[in-house]
Amino acid sequence: MLKKLATLICLCSAQLGFAQVGNGDFEQWAAGAPEQWTTIDSGISLSSSATAKTGALSAAVTVNTTSQGSTDFRQSVAVVSGTSYTFSAWVYHTEGGVKARLYVDGYQGYSSELLLNQWQQISYAYTATANTTIEIGLRFYDVSGFDGSEVVYVDDFQPSTAGGACADTVGLVNLTTDNYGAETSWELAKGGTVVVNGSGYGSNQSYSDDLCLSDGDYNFTILDSYGDGICCSNGNGSYSVSVAGTTVASGGQFSSQETTSFTVGSGGGTGSGLSGYYASADGMSGYALKTELYNIIKNHSSQGYGALWTFYNSNERDNYYENDGSLLDIYSENPSGNDAYVYSNSSSQCGSYNSEADCYNREHSFPRSWFGGAVEPMNSDVHHIFASDGYVNSQRGNYPYGEVGSATFTSQNNSKLGSPISGLGYSGTVFEPIDEFKGDLARAYFYMATRYQNVIANWENNSSTSDAVLNGTANQVFESWALNLLKSWHQQDPVSQKEIDRNEAAYSYQGNRNPFVDHPELVTEIWGN
Repeated sequence: MLKKLATLICLCSAQLGFAQVGNGDFEQWAAGAPEQWTTIDSGISLSSSATAKTGALSAAVTVNTTSQGSTDFRQSVAVVSGTSYTFSAWVYHTEGGVKARLYVDGYQGYSSELLLNQWQQISYAYTATANTTIEIGLRFYDVSGFDGSEVVYVDDFQPSTAGGACADTVGLVNLTTDNYGAETSWELAKGGTVVVNGSGYGSNQSYSDDLCLSDGDYNFTILDSYGDGICCSNGNGSYSVSVAGTTVASGGQFSSQETTSFTVGSGGGTGSGLSGYYASADGMSGYALKTELYNIIKNHSSQGYGALWTFYNSNERDNYYENDGSLLDIYSENPSGNDAYVYSNSSSQCGSYNSEADCYNREHSFPRSWFGGAVEPMNSDVHHIFASDGYVNSQRGNYPYGEVGSATFTSQNNSKLGSPISGLGYSGTVFEPIDEFKGDLARAYFYMATRYQNVIANWENNSSTSDAVLNGTANQVFESWALNLLKSWHQQDPVSQKEIDRNEAAYSYQGNRNPFVDHPELVTEIWGN
């Protein structure tokens, strides 16, 4: 069942919240049953009816028993401690031999069975004593004159609060299910507590449900019990979550589950203090911030793959370590001593090679097989393509970055290829650069996740290694193991002067910047700690 509430709670004298009943208007039906409701007893049956209080349909409840313990239908809603709700339902009696009793975390008030052929409302004011889930619904009782079968219509089952509207930030969950809707569920958690969730869906149906969100940090998780997501093996399901009109989560291609973090209001960090180039993103957070950064840095001026040699010759120079002006190769540079070899000028370009020090070439830190090959503008985007030794580059191939436990290859500056350390979260071959450049490469990956968020969700299945790193979404982008690794590298290796200078040169060269070099704090504000 869907469970909705107004999460949590302004610090004011009247604490208000919504606990919205799913399908309370009984407009959605599947296989002859109202969606999101459960008939827990066999003494009643439900069907749709055009005798409606609101909308086009109501629930026609046929009571066929005198056993008062087997006439309930219910659903669950989540409630917030200290919050007051008024649960109500409209009922319509046809014969007068049955009365309805409201159920709100226990049995409450009755309808009047003597009011025939007209709608009447029964309601109950409820104050939650804990953050929990309660049952709500109706039970039907036979009274004098019951002839063994009677129809009662039910409609417009709802909660309400004083003011009757969301006093916080309005959100929306949109969901389209695939051919197996019952496998799909979702939950929204705040501070580790699930405050809203949904399940029990029909197949190939679309749902749209309101949220009322107080300030804070949230995790939205969508789950598939079979493990094949909701698109595209068995239908074309999709989902999206928006907050104040901005999409913060979306997708459809995942395995068992997919989690997106976002922040509402000032509950977590925000991109405050941004100005100039980033002014339009000021005050934003979460994936809404990421989207605005995408809008800022997209549409850069692609210079072509061949022009990278010119960029390297002018801007990829060692003015930071030996300070000898040689080409700065991330796979041969030794920050704490003399380099084993250097490339002094652009004439050392690859070419053929048989071992280290033969020539240097252009290393796509984000492998180009992951985005489909020599495809522009990704193939020439200087923000993720670094000068590197050709032989070491070939050893890296398109393997994911990771931390190596047992090396099968080690370069002369101690970059490694091999099997990963225990606990990495990935068991395939990985390539580990030296510590000096781990943050640089992590920020290049966060740049790619942002600059190409309009297309990156489609790259996951381009190769087995892209599938290992990418999760098929445009928001989180990376599998959790990879995201955790990148965030760790970003924190352990802060932005250096080399990166700052390279970012300035890239801006002059192709007209856009890497936001995570200019503002390293944005990584946390988008992807969390």
